[in-house]
Amino acid sequence: MPGSDTDLTCDAFLGGALQILQPRSGYRAGVAPVLLAARVPAQPGQSLLDLGCGVGVAALCAGCRVPGLALTGLERADIYAELARRNGHDNDLPFEVITGALAQMPAALKARQFDHVVANPPYFDRTNSTSSGNLQREIALGEDTPLGDWVDQATRRVAPGGTVSFIHRAERIPDLLDRFRHKLGSVELLPLAPRQGRPARLCLLRGRKGGRADFRLHAPWVLHDGDRHEVDGESYTLPTTSILRAAAALPFPV
Repeated sequence: MPGSDTDLTCDAFLGGALQILQPRSGYRAGVAPVLLAARVPAQPGQSLLDLGCGVGVAALCAGCRVPGLALTGLERADIYAELARRNGHDNDLPFEVITGALAQMPAALKARQFDHVVANPPYFDRTNSTSSGNLQREIALGEDTPLGDWVDQATRRVAPGGTVSFIHRAERIPDLLDRFRHKLGSVELLPLAPRQGRPARLCLLRGRKGGRADFRLHAPWVLHDGDRHEVDGESYTLPTTSILRAAAALPFPV
């Protein structure tokens, strides 16, 4: 755990509307949790649970966009759980963070359900990849709880009619999609392509508890302008910039 604030950085999200403390080394949140939060069709007065919330970026971005959204996070690593609480406090967003493991769901969450559940699970199956040398980074990126368990726990915690939203690497979507379609209805998949004509690296997957609509595969959301990176600095499309800098929503196409 960082010994002092000198081991942390303070990073601006949503155009500076959020100031987020993160460890200087180890796992650091980027655009994925911001895009995940923008995807959630939340309304004021509803509730959201972020499974594996890290330092709280996804939940706090959702709370910044939707005033009055009740925010709860589950995080197993003490360092990240404490930073998530501090980030909620420092950004004046009430954020209940419970320390505990997904596989042993804390009693404080077992009896509760939420209007929306989100997750950005670890990306890498360590049976087919090499672990990180940094413990905190490995906790965030190396999968030791099967993806199916993430979906099962999310489904138990979401209220009837509520949504479950995940963001994950494209190559893991077949595993996620199979479990989503067994547990949820109205499943929709939105690929996130880095540039026009490039294959998606990340995908957003959403399902609704009790939903009855057919599965929908949407056209890719393109993150960057142009077909290659040609200049220094950011090259996000205008709609993506609105999400990342102005807390705009990322609705699935109608």
